[in-house]
Amino acid sequence: MKAARMLLECLRTNGVQYIFGIPAGSVNAIFDELYDMPEITPIVAKHEGAASYMAAAYAKYSNSMSVAIGCSGPGATNLVTGAANAMREHLPILFITGAVPVGTQGLNASQELDVAPIFKSVTKYSVLVNNSSDLQNELVKAMEIAVSGVPGPVHIAIPIDVQHEQVEHSEFSKVLPQHDSSVDDIRIKKIAKELVERDKGYVFVGQGIRNSVAQVIELAEILHWPIITTPQAKGFINNNHPLLTGVFGFAGHAAASEKIADGNGEVLLILGSSLGETATNNYNDNLTKNRFSIQVDYDESVFNRKYEIDIPVHSTVESFLMRLIDELKSLGLKRGQFEIVEKSKEKYENEDEFNTRNVLAKLQEYVPQTTRYTIDIGEFMAYVIHNMEVLDPDTFAINVHFGAMGSGIGSAIGSKLAEPDRPVVCITGDGCFFMHGMEILTAKEYNLPILFVVMNNARLGMVYHGHSLQFKRSHASFEQEPINIAAMVSAMNIPSIRVESFDDLTKEAVRQLMDVSGPAVIEIALVDPNVPPMGDRVKFLSSFGK
Repeated sequence: MKAARMLLECLRTNGVQYIFGIPAGSVNAIFDELYDMPEITPIVAKHEGAASYMAAAYAKYSNSMSVAIGCSGPGATNLVTGAANAMREHLPILFITGAVPVGTQGLNASQELDVAPIFKSVTKYSVLVNNSSDLQNELVKAMEIAVSGVPGPVHIAIPIDVQHEQVEHSEFSKVLPQHDSSVDDIRIKKIAKELVERDKGYVFVGQGIRNSVAQVIELAEILHWPIITTPQAKGFINNNHPLLTGVFGFAGHAAASEKIADGNGEVLLILGSSLGETATNNYNDNLTKNRFSIQVDYDESVFNRKYEIDIPVHSTVESFLMRLIDELKSLGLKRGQFEIVEKSKEKYENEDEFNTRNVLAKLQEYVPQTTRYTIDIGEFMAYVIHNMEVLDPDTFAINVHFGAMGSGIGSAIGSKLAEPDRPVVCITGDGCFFMHGMEILTAKEYNLPILFVVMNNARLGMVYHGHSLQFKRSHASFEQEPINIAAMVSAMNIPSIRVESFDDLTKEAVRQLMDVSGPAVIEIALVDPNVPPMGDRVKFLSSFGK
């Protein structure tokens, strides 16, 4: 069989259902073989970068490896941003790129670029396969690396002629992840002893708790300790749980900052957070100051980078918590009774004002509680992190770590494919929409019912506010002539409404748009004079150059 066919057979054996990307000359052999393999659906995007964000969300919410593909040269470089994004989120994605024929390498062939070294810096493994007899071994090796240890993206570049060559192959087996981290009983007992003897503490959680939310809650209820989340971990813990204090870090909550600053918590138990800039409120020294700190992560490279950790634990959060909880119970601790009751909502001035905060609150009233929100990068994200109430687990998707504008649009598509029955709302901005907004056509072509909410303030909002606060001025080029995005969308025969006041945003209008068989768009035409709740981000940036 052709090498291209062999590649797809291997992917099918490993449960791959979608390949995200764009067909082109240097990967045509792979797309041609898809004609005879209906089990794998090509999701043809409008831009390879957006395809990589789709693959990322699909990997996250299907809990499986996903695949993104692009041609040699520009298609490959368009995928690089998505690989960097996946690397920050520890998502197993196989990036496949074409390459010029082996005999023309180095001769300035069309779309020639040696991309393996470029991908090397943003993946766990990157290789150019110039010999078809090596392809199967390299493919299996790359997939094993992607799903093993700390999951992450990998990359294989395959020349055009290699894809067409006939190859022999052995039977494929499903690639299984390999993990080498474990915690000995002595360390578990030591940690349990420290938690019991020190009594007061905080459970500080990052996105690494995704697969262990129930255990995190059980531990907090056994210890009676408050839970503080990073921005990335918002949405894992029910907003109405009495032990949830709120978000610490970018756009976080005063209550969380006060607990970190007051020094009452003798212990900081860090679960699944790498303690990066946005999670620590710009590396706030108070986080571990005068506290006994324990950090649990399957990525041992995160230990003792900025903060000195008393007990680093190289383990998955799920495995660690199961053993720790058993040990605490053996010491006589019991789980407390904590009822989920609706918390009194924070009171704001001007709650009837047509502004970003109030619009997003109203929107949330009108959509199902089970809705997953994929959040893009812009001034609106600060309001979402700070104000949004998450009542259904794992329904808040944002990558504020890497902060790629437009990523929320592709994420909505990947999320919907991974969980077709879950309602999906993408909250994006005009700046993000002008980068990757044409992916609403991808959603249309695959009949994906996703509601895209475009916050259109005719400016780069985060940049505008950041410059205004830091430099006391803002360049005119950060703003633009207002564009009627709803009219653009209507020209694509996609249902849409333009909201210019609260009178335009009704429950009936929102529900109608969510009931269509494909995508729909709500454009919020709003220039908000209020400063977003960005926390100490501007103070941090302002500290430079002085």
